[in-house]
Amino acid sequence: MQNTITKTWQETVAQFASESEQMGELHPEILELAYQENWFKLFVPEVYGGAGKKLPEILRLEEALAEADGSLGWTVTLCAGAAWFAGFLNPDLAKEVFADRAVCFAGSGAIGGTAIETTNGYLINGHWKYASGALHATIFTANCSLKNTDGTDILDEDGNPKVMSFILKKNEVNILSGWSYFGLIATGSHAFEVSNLEVPLNRTFRINNTIEVADEGFDYPFLQLAETTLAVNSLGMSNHFIRLVEQSFFSRSGLKRYNEEQIRYFENELNRCKSEVKELKKAFYRCFDDSWEQLVSGKSISVSSLDEVSRSSRKLAHACRSACDFLFPFCGLEAARKETEINRVWRDIHTASQHALLTFE
Repeated sequence: MQNTITKTWQETVAQFASESEQMGELHPEILELAYQENWFKLFVPEVYGGAGKKLPEILRLEEALAEADGSLGWTVTLCAGAAWFAGFLNPDLAKEVFADRAVCFAGSGAIGGTAIETTNGYLINGHWKYASGALHATIFTANCSLKNTDGTDILDEDGNPKVMSFILKKNEVNILSGWSYFGLIATGSHAFEVSNLEVPLNRTFRINNTIEVADEGFDYPFLQLAETTLAVNSLGMSNHFIRLVEQSFFSRSGLKRYNEEQIRYFENELNRCKSEVKELKKAFYRCFDDSWEQLVSGKSISVSSLDEVSRSSRKLAHACRSACDFLFPFCGLEAARKETEINRVWRDIHTASQHALLTFE
């Protein structure tokens, strides 16, 4: 009987990552892998077919996904993160939505639409940008300001315009091609819009309100959940880039132009960058794991611990980008050629770094 070697998921991703970028969306082979591994349901409660993973394991998986391919890591992080809303959905709606093997949530955190209550539900109009995974998403989440029929705002108990989130189905939205940025190309983070769409009442939800269904740790604070998941994406991409830098430097045709002192300088700086990222990674996971333990054992997390999680997320993301920027000139012109792997990774890192949540250290 012939022996066969099963490819790892990392090998499959590496094989098709370049084609994904050319297509402007995740390659079908990578999508099939995501469905098999339940990556788009990482945060979905098990009762709805979720992956059964807890946040500490999810963060480390997202780091590995981003290291394999930035667009894959980012898409899974954003789409799976949106599916976290499952715990706040009407249970009947959730069962319907998650019965689809290929279910994938996309959406925007921006308030891009308006909603007017009708006899049977809500009338929605709006336009939302940057919906990662839009081309293969089955569900779109959209935040809307609630309006009276005369167009005036409905106010909440604090006197501010009331905002509600909605679940929209793929056949109800119009995807607008517009993801023309130089990195994370395969995320296909296009805009979407709806015009005079009426949805039933059960398509609404509010996060951090009533949790309908939850697994252990589901109530980890959303701000730090978002910060940590974005930080590990930067970490994974930078790990990939630093590995490629080392390979690139020592394979350069012009290496003979460097003397021993210059090569030693590069090696010292490479090791410095590796060490800095490694130490901040350890500090990040240490404070996150501590906050998780507080939640699981004591049902709450101290304010100081949450502040430290936020700080460590920012420090890690900034250090990763700084290391990549410092090392880029050592890679030669191949790193500037857009068809190369190292250039794709560099572009992905810098596109991811534009997310507003981790802008300031």
